[in-house]
Amino acid sequence: MAEAVTVKLEKLDAAEIEQKIIELCAANPAGVTDKLVQMHAPNGDPSARVAAFNKLLSQGKIEVLKQKNQLLYRLKDGDGDKKCKGSDREEKVVYKIVEEAGNKGIWIRDIRNKSGLVLTSLNKILKNLESKKLIKAVKSVSASKKKVYMLYNLEPDRSVSGGAWYSEQEFESEFVEVLNQQCHRFLLKKLTVAKETTSDPVLEKNASFASSKEVWEFIKKLGISKVQLSLEDIETILNTLIYDGKAEKTVVCGSGGLGGSSKNSSSSEEFLNVYRAIEPLVESSGLMRIPCGTCPVKENCYEGGTVSPSMCQYFKKWLSEDFDDNASFEDVF
Repeated sequence: MAEAVTVKLEKLDAAEIEQKIIELCAANPAGVTDKLVQMHAPNGDPSARVAAFNKLLSQGKIEVLKQKNQLLYRLKDGDGDKKCKGSDREEKVVYKIVEEAGNKGIWIRDIRNKSGLVLTSLNKILKNLESKKLIKAVKSVSASKKKVYMLYNLEPDRSVSGGAWYSEQEFESEFVEVLNQQCHRFLLKKLTVAKETTSDPVLEKNASFASSKEVWEFIKKLGISKVQLSLEDIETILNTLIYDGKAEKTVVCGSGGLGGSSKNSSSSEEFLNVYRAIEPLVESSGLMRIPCGTCPVKENCYEGGTVSPSMCQYFKKWLSEDFDDNASFEDVF
């Protein structure tokens, strides 16, 4: 019987482990754990591995950060050090804290808690970094008086800037209303064409659907938006039509000639959001077409009161309108 052959692996020295750590960090920009390094260098001595980490940290080649109760090691970005050249240690600490916050930014109170600096010193450092155009202060739409700090070259996250619907922290209600009307017009046209081109109820319904990408391309061609709208922005508008009872949404599997796109185009199954305009099953009653029919304070409305028929601006506007036979309250207001 043949004897078992054993292969003795030579232990890696600190220099070889250093090289392995650098390679793993380069392959994993988000960072690597000590356990991952140990898996890729099983024949490395634990003390040599610790020495390798410490040496790379002292040389400034890697940095350590804590995430979910574990330590991560990643390659240190030299750009931040170059930008902060000439700054003192406290400025570098504040810059690093702001950098880690990303495009969502960080509030001054959180910077103060992390840095341990007094407010007067921190304000001075933030102004210095702003004057050097290393960081910037951005007002958050969720709190107009609250400023968050982020790196100067970053575009604020939608949760901070409000996305396409906000301009200088002001909600663009008119812009949203125009988009709402144009998206509804596109779906109505699609519905009309479907009715005119087919008599089969099933085919008519299928033909009346439009993907969000089709609507997005229609809005792009109109050129009514000064900002670049994403597919997600258009789907937000389409959802408002659903809430208003003007459209319905369904999800289909596969492109099916609807002109849509999926988030995972390489997948054999593609799920698309498609929309169609819907018509009310019955006409609204006459009472619902006047302001009183939908007034939220009609129970408190009486002559001589704070809310009264004679002082109602909506009722006066409604009485002054010239209605045609097909006009409704929604057309006026």
